[in-house]
Amino acid sequence: MRFASAFGLAFLSACLLAGAARADVKMSGTFVADASCPATQAIKNGKNPGDIATTAGQSYQLVAGNKDQPTHFLIIVPGADPERRWVKTSCGHVSGSSAATAPAVPGKPATQASGKPEYVFALSWQPAFCETKPGKTECKSQNAGDFDATHFTLHGLWPQPNGNFYCQVAASDKANDTPANWRKLPKVELDAQTRTELDQVMPGTASQLERHEWIKHGTCYGKSQQDYFADALRLMRAVNTSPVRDLFAKNIGGKLTADQIRGAFDSAFGAGAGDRVRVSCVIDPSNGRRLIGELTLGLAGPIGPDTSLGDLLLASVPTNKAGCPVGTVDPIGFQ
Repeated sequence: MRFASAFGLAFLSACLLAGAARADVKMSGTFVADASCPATQAIKNGKNPGDIATTAGQSYQLVAGNKDQPTHFLIIVPGADPERRWVKTSCGHVSGSSAATAPAVPGKPATQASGKPEYVFALSWQPAFCETKPGKTECKSQNAGDFDATHFTLHGLWPQPNGNFYCQVAASDKANDTPANWRKLPKVELDAQTRTELDQVMPGTASQLERHEWIKHGTCYGKSQQDYFADALRLMRAVNTSPVRDLFAKNIGGKLTADQIRGAFDSAFGAGAGDRVRVSCVIDPSNGRRLIGELTLGLAGPIGPDTSLGDLLLASVPTNKAGCPVGTVDPIGFQ
């Protein structure tokens, strides 16, 4: 009896450990569908109430992966019942994703196969973002004369590879890295000029977005807070004074294709630059419009005061996925 009892306890412990090993890995960010794929309630049995499928080019909130090296992502599909659905990782790509993964060398940009540090540079079209997040502080007071009505805004500069997050960050700060707790993160110390420009170019500072970006990504950049944000702002200036920004400003309220956007990057930063750009769209929950929400740029090489954005783009690996094929350039204010 004692042997049976001990065996039972051992078997139960093994089951619990196996269950823990199969636990979902919490993630954040956005899943961007590259194709129409089944969005199922369960992975194994493929149950799919409502026959829900992803829409190519549409962005979805990313919740989790099914394991450390996931084969499926758990996403939120608005309007589905239930909304939490599983899709194969091969169905799309992620933007701004996070998981509990540490870089090989904490605090320094990882060197890739190219021998150069690589980054993803994420630019937002703020009016579209606000259509999906109307409760955000920065979205409650939108005006036609604001900078973000006609310019790209800064989301982030993210050292690669994906998973290069939270370098030498205290556990308490990692735990507070949720939008509801960003105010509890340490303040970002910048000189007055950089702070003023950042508040304009990153409207999310009204919600302490810069604290999140530093804790999650900037700590792996290998430079100070001042240098990290100064470098990102310098790259933003290059985009916002280019034909790319002009293309968007002239088409507010209209539609643009990924090919048009990539072509504008070629014109601005050299032939082939557009091949390093991916377009992400969001769906306006109030009326179903597909809006251009974000551009993500692949960059490679050291970034400094004299760095050319064109050189950084052309040094990176091209992406064969342009992302969202066509979307609306949303005007400022709620439509």
